[in-house]
Amino acid sequence: MKVLQNCPLKPFHTFGMDVKASFFVEYDSVDELKNVLSQYDMPCRKWLHIGGGSNLLFVSDYDGVVLHSCIQGYEVVSDSEDEVLVRVGAGVTWDDFVSYAVSRQWYGAENLSLIPGEVGASAVQNIGAYGVEAKDLIVKVEALEVATGKECAFSNAECRYAYRESIFKKEWKGKYIITYVTYRLSKRPQFHLDYGNVREELGKQGCELTLANVRNTIIRIREAKLPDPKVQGNAGSFFMNPVVPRMLYESLLAKYPDMPHYQVDEEWVKIPAAWMIDRCGWKGKQMGRAGVHDKQALVLVNLGGATGQEIVTLSQQIQASVYEKFGIAISPEVNFI
Repeated sequence: MKVLQNCPLKPFHTFGMDVKASFFVEYDSVDELKNVLSQYDMPCRKWLHIGGGSNLLFVSDYDGVVLHSCIQGYEVVSDSEDEVLVRVGAGVTWDDFVSYAVSRQWYGAENLSLIPGEVGASAVQNIGAYGVEAKDLIVKVEALEVATGKECAFSNAECRYAYRESIFKKEWKGKYIITYVTYRLSKRPQFHLDYGNVREELGKQGCELTLANVRNTIIRIREAKLPDPKVQGNAGSFFMNPVVPRMLYESLLAKYPDMPHYQVDEEWVKIPAAWMIDRCGWKGKQMGRAGVHDKQALVLVNLGGATGQEIVTLSQQIQASVYEKFGIAISPEVNFI
């Protein structure tokens, strides 16, 4: 276990804000986490659990305890002819898990390649990309109850997953700390290629349809349009793609025939937030030390020395202009701390 006081948080979140935490505690096991909960009287103290820090925006110093899991490991808990269930430590880097699955010819996670963060966060945020979400793979989530230190386990249904949502972000926010996640992966070829330009990019490469090639294609697409947070601070996609009633979508389509969309069901349609932000003229714009990435309008960037409040102000102006032009409210995917 590692404990740091007045700890600079710049290395622990991808936006690169110059902020500090009163305490930073890193633990390696469930038993260590139990000790931390008891030692620091966590039920009565202000605390924050982070993963890779890729979905956070610190707007000030954190006057409390920041926790980080280093729980590692992969365990195959069930193995059949058609599928495998693998239990993964919450502190495993998400893309390491994807690479692990692809190397073993297990299908399902490849479209989620290169998403920043860690395994525990996948179960909280219900991360997703290119037509696949974590909820499609999750079987069980294990956690510690903060108030009691009790070990708990929850089924997929109990987690109440929705688009970028889970019960851990709502009713159970701050009540549990995730320790392990079990995923179901297929041993039989199952590809999802019709979201975005995945199939088109595969065709350009002229390569065989394999797990490794799909993963590499997803990585190339992401690297081409998303800035490296080690070079330019960002949190990836800053806003969620709004899901709107079909009637609103059809009225907008009449005005903007080139508007991309993804049908959710007969009543609801998802519209890419990036397209609307771009149409409002924000791509590549700067406001002081904060800006909108010049290749992907969904990404807000720290141009160097930006404060969290500068990013917040920029995001609010973007929200206002999108609502004024399209009548659609877009919401941040990033958590303001």
